Amino acid sequence: MYCNQCEQTAKGIACTSVGVCGKKEDVALLQDLLTFALKGLALVEVEAREKGIKDDLIDGLVLEALFSTLTNVNFDPERIKDYILKVTAARDGLKAKLGRLNSDEPALSYQPAESIEKLIADSKKIGLISDHPDVNIKSLQETLLYSLKGIAAYAYHARVLGHEDERIYSFVYEALSTIGSKNLTMEEWLNMLLKSGEINLITMELLDKANTEAFGHPVPTEVPLGHKKGKCILVSGHDFYDLKVLLEATKDKGIYVYTHGEMLPAHGYPELKKYPHFYGHYGTAWQNQRREFESFPGPILMTTNCLQKPKESYEANIYTAGPVGWPGVKHIENHDYSEIIVKALEMPGFEEDMDSGQVMTGFARNAVLSVADKVIEGVKAGAIRHFLLVGGCDGAKPGRSYYTEIVEKAPEDTVILTLGCGKFRFFDKNLGTIDGIPRLLDVGQCNDAYSAVQIALALAEAFNCDVNELPLSLVLSWFEQKAVSILLTLLYLGIQDIRIGPSLPAFISEDVLKVLSDKFGLKPVTTAEEDLKVILGQ
Repeated sequence: MYCNQCEQTAKGIACTSVGVCGKKEDVALLQDLLTFALKGLALVEVEAREKGIKDDLIDGLVLEALFSTLTNVNFDPERIKDYILKVTAARDGLKAKLGRLNSDEPALSYQPAESIEKLIADSKKIGLISDHPDVNIKSLQETLLYSLKGIAAYAYHARVLGHEDERIYSFVYEALSTIGSKNLTMEEWLNMLLKSGEINLITMELLDKANTEAFGHPVPTEVPLGHKKGKCILVSGHDFYDLKVLLEATKDKGIYVYTHGEMLPAHGYPELKKYPHFYGHYGTAWQNQRREFESFPGPILMTTNCLQKPKESYEANIYTAGPVGWPGVKHIENHDYSEIIVKALEMPGFEEDMDSGQVMTGFARNAVLSVADKVIEGVKAGAIRHFLLVGGCDGAKPGRSYYTEIVEKAPEDTVILTLGCGKFRFFDKNLGTIDGIPRLLDVGQCNDAYSAVQIALALAEAFNCDVNELPLSLVLSWFEQKAVSILLTLLYLGIQDIRIGPSLPAFISEDVLKVLSDKFGLKPVTTAEEDLKVILGQ
């Protein structure tokens, strides 16, 4: 086992015996083998598409299979095995249509065994990136692969809502088929990374369109942090469509539905807000779920990534959907939530009302740009000195208090934009307002990074300047692979001087980091005080 794809990887190098996330060696090896199988399918897909042969079912399988290898998504070896068998079967079906191929790479002919033990043994023999002799090329390939996982996650969410883009599939197949190659130069790999950033921008735009067409544009909304007396269901993860189906299924059942983690922004969408039993938000970020889920008196639906090993005390009450999986945990197929509803009615629910205050969400691009004139006037008048985008992933590793401190210590004439679960470090703080505009604006999920990009581009247009000339600084926290995709999108857009932390990715070599630093000004966070001095020119 050698897994270095998340920020919390052991010793800042790699997890080699068991993942910090709880992933066991067998699952890690099976996921590596699945990636190898996906490369084989991608090689065939590239040739098939050149001949006008496309298969929508294969496109969906590739997105879901890639998504399942992302951190904190699928820990179930049986489910990963099933993906391997499906991917190789799809590859062979396409090969039969094409005849002779223009490549003889091993991934094209690998035939998986039926037993998990044999698959694990195969994985130990097969190298995709790990055997590359050049540490910098290896670093760039790993970065590209992790970015593809993020793209697959965003494209999966959009596809669920009926939105697809051929450019996304074409690039995923092109990039996957290239992973492991020893023929490209460092410059060519860097160009692939920027291309990945471009495709991720297209993907995030597609997801934004999918969400807003299905659920309306988010509006600023107060979300209760307490609860109502009665039966309850908790929804965590990221998938709004799962939530929508559950809300429809629980209508008139006497069950309140609550959000957890990155589902908080769901409260801002008009088509979700309209359900009277969709009440409030429970808990904070993903890494606290084992404590928070244990005390929730109803069943829990985990829709996408951010699952942790369930405690025995609530294991019978948690359900997974989509690409998510944990051995022994009930998996919901085809959005049939009848069993969860029965479980909710059996469990005690909350015994009394509790008022724990509220927080605001729903400041996506439409909401912010609807008051753009006030924002622009505030900047011109000197009431708003600077914008700080403080967002990204949260995590348990020490050092993330930096993000709380930089928000708390930011002067009162600064506006804080935030998105992702990193906001749970400070989401309930009252930072006041500037001329009626809240100083803390929650743009949404990490999936909503497109909104933040559009806000920045619109402000640049309004001030007739480049984005890098705006009084705007990006201070990002990262944890998993969607953050890699977003960072590459920001670099593709030419955004300079991004600060990233709490630690740098283990898969980025020193030479690659120097290139990114020299070209884009990418830099690690230091301390809140020092970074604010530089950002504000003090």
